[in-house]
Amino acid sequence: MNKFGKSYACLAAVAAGLLLALSFPRGDFAGGAWIAPGLLAFAAQNKSKWQTFRIGYVGGLVFWLVSLYWLLEIPYRWHSIPLGPAVGWLALSAVISLFVAAWVWLISGSQGMTGFWAGRLAWSLAGAAAWVALEMVRARVLGGFPWNFLGASQYKMIPLIQMASVTAVYGVSFLVVWTSLSFYSAARMVFEKPQSRFAWQLEVFPSLLAVAALFAWGEFKVSEPAETTTTVRMVLVQPSIPQTVIWDETASSNRFVQLLRLSQSALTNGADVLVWPESAVPDLDEDTYEAITNLAGSQHVWLIFNGDDEEPATNATSEAGFDYFNAAFLAGPDGRFRADEIYHKQKLVMFGEYIPLVNWLPFVKWFTPITGGYTPGHSAVEFDMDSLRITASPLICFEDMFPQVGRKAAARGADFLINLTNDGWFGDSAEQWQHETSASFRAVENGVPLVRCCNNGVTCWIDSHGRRRRIFRDDDGSVYGAGTLAFDLPLEKHEPTFYMRHGDWFGWSCVAVAMALGIRRWRSGKISPRGV
Repeated sequence: MNKFGKSYACLAAVAAGLLLALSFPRGDFAGGAWIAPGLLAFAAQNKSKWQTFRIGYVGGLVFWLVSLYWLLEIPYRWHSIPLGPAVGWLALSAVISLFVAAWVWLISGSQGMTGFWAGRLAWSLAGAAAWVALEMVRARVLGGFPWNFLGASQYKMIPLIQMASVTAVYGVSFLVVWTSLSFYSAARMVFEKPQSRFAWQLEVFPSLLAVAALFAWGEFKVSEPAETTTTVRMVLVQPSIPQTVIWDETASSNRFVQLLRLSQSALTNGADVLVWPESAVPDLDEDTYEAITNLAGSQHVWLIFNGDDEEPATNATSEAGFDYFNAAFLAGPDGRFRADEIYHKQKLVMFGEYIPLVNWLPFVKWFTPITGGYTPGHSAVEFDMDSLRITASPLICFEDMFPQVGRKAAARGADFLINLTNDGWFGDSAEQWQHETSASFRAVENGVPLVRCCNNGVTCWIDSHGRRRRIFRDDDGSVYGAGTLAFDLPLEKHEPTFYMRHGDWFGWSCVAVAMALGIRRWRSGKISPRGV
């Protein structure tokens, strides 16, 4: 390959990576997601196996380095240098870029672009399935990192994303990639068959027809009248505690007092449910326990909050013989804890809540502020607020990013999902918006509202169609400040969605297709004579 060929391929891959990054907050250029996969396919045409992998890796690395820049905001410094955050940013980006590289490698081995329309259609469908398959794997391998799935970039297209109630967010990713590859095929036809005025139209017709049909179906679904069964008065507290203060044990008392003041001032107009975010409560000692129960009892309010829990275990992960959990608790309006309704977080944050491979690579702990680790929980828990005749299923931190975890939480008939999170690790960055954008799909997938109570944004509630209904902003209009959000949450009569009933049938089907592509690619020693 000559120097010009290498240059255009590299530039195209970089452009594709930038378009992917700009598709998500704060870029919010959703159209970039419809262009980038096709651009990567263009960059890989007429390349060898190793070259296609490198092209995909370049595009993926640009995408992740730009979209995950907020990891550098973690306030952990070595001699004033963000060494640990920088190592994490580079390492995580380097690893997950392999998924984009693998996708380009997979689609470049297909023999579908050999001159006939049906073959090109099959290639574009298989390429979309391969993208979804790799997102499925990314959501599960090494605990899972389901950040910025391609379909999540389309969160503003409310009618279109209703398909997530059937396929989860993966269906939206599939549609975007299929359309993008169809555009690429159409562009090739313009240059390869300039004498045929309608050749390119045939390339894009199936995917655009699917987009139009799904958009129309989603519009009808969103416009259907809903039957409200009850309304719950919610108060969410966003304390906006800097992460450095959360780590400072000497500041625990002051920040807890501030949390109580915010809560009491917000409860003057009454409430049914009060919610505190992750990391708002310091150690759950006797004084803290008494203050929480007194607040719930005196205000006659249900209180959902986060804290640490411990249990003795035969195979404990700590030297003291206990397992420690990141947990969600429920206190009732009678001033009592519901000891049988404690939720233990299932998906832990790597390097934030546990250190992987620390027994074999002890030096890894030098790059993280944590000294110990939590034990993962194993099941969803419903908070039964019997006096209100409602139930809620809690999710902690980035658990609301996982389709399979959100489905498990909603599967037992919860009236709404509630996420307690602390995104204060990342300052005032795009991380909070990227997190909320992906979380909104859990509401669509399961057909129930999602309430998010965050330390410093984005505190809000999202209806069952994925629409932001109320969002907290402080007096300056910022989502990152301190304050409270009060609203009436309407709970609607709903039937379980197709996705809730049947799970990731679509995603696993795409995995099967990708495995077939991989086997074919591995056995093939040639590239397509027409490029891809």
